[in-house]
Amino acid sequence: MKPSAPAAPASPKLSDFLCFAVYSTNLAFGKAYKPILEKLGLTYTQYITIVALWEEDNQTVGSLGEKLFLESNTLTPILKKLEAMGYLQRQRDPEDERQVRINLTKEGKGLREGRPEMGLAGATGLTPDEFIQMQKAIVTLRNNLIKSMNTEE
Repeated sequence: MKPSAPAAPASPKLSDFLCFAVYSTNLAFGKAYKPILEKLGLTYTQYITIVALWEEDNQTVGSLGEKLFLESNTLTPILKKLEAMGYLQRQRDPEDERQVRINLTKEGKGLREGRPEMGLAGATGLTPDEFIQMQKAIVTLRNNLIKSMNTEE
């Protein structure tokens, strides 16, 4: 009797890909945030821009873009729209005219009063400890991916 050849590995299923799990989770977050953000008249990207400014106001476009992982050509239209909505002001840095500084207005700071970020904590089904562990694991994953791209160059 001849030994049988090893079975060919099964083709991976879409659900087996970590990248798809992260991608589809991001889409689910977008859908879950949609009704919360519609009440505020904001898109998710506009919202995270404001959150980054709650954390640190008076940032340059460049430093804000780094925090949000957005290029300035993507971020600038978002900032213009938020400025038109009355949530922030953009102005040239008097010490370096090449830099544009972003500051929240009273209205932009006031968006925090409704605590929109709390709207989805329960929807995740995670305990507070699991929530923190998950967030840290995802940040580690992101940072490792970025680091691996930088070492390949």
